[in-house]
Amino acid sequence: MTISRCMATFAAALSFCPLAAHAADFTVTSRAFASGRVQPAQFSDIMGCTGQNLSPDIHWSNAPEGTKSFVVTIYDKDAPTGSGWWHWVVVDLPADATSLPAGAGNGKAGIPEGARMTPTDMGAPGFLGACPPEGPEHDYTITVKALGIDRLPVPDNATPAMVGFVSNMNALATATISAKGKR
Repeated sequence: MTISRCMATFAAALSFCPLAAHAADFTVTSRAFASGRVQPAQFSDIMGCTGQNLSPDIHWSNAPEGTKSFVVTIYDKDAPTGSGWWHWVVVDLPADATSLPAGAGNGKAGIPEGARMTPTDMGAPGFLGACPPEGPEHDYTITVKALGIDRLPVPDNATPAMVGFVSNMNALATATISAKGKR
């Protein structure tokens, strides 16, 4: 590689640094996950669990310039399925949204106009709380993706895998927070 080509490559790489630095400031928080433990209210009220099935509060800040919408998911990578378990999927959150209140996944209250909940691994939209089998702790991760598109081009019945695929292709930045939970 010639020195001029090497310099051009280096300059091109540097041009992405301001976006990367700004994207690094993108954060997500949740009072329900602040202790690093899934709270009893966030556990399911079915399948042998006795929680309130209440979706956690989720707050995000410092989205990168050019953000046009958000996707929010909650995922358990440790579910004994071979592919994990999607507990909540919300797409098309508007660019001016910065939070979802506790309980927003249990109906439409608190979901901004135009946003959609797509099916979880239970096959229906809405929040399904944690309910791991007896045994080791599971890691529950809230992810917020800032997207460069207004609406995610997926049908209302899109699987979580499809939402993940299309949102990853359009993500400007991703922020996560995790908490542990067990019975």
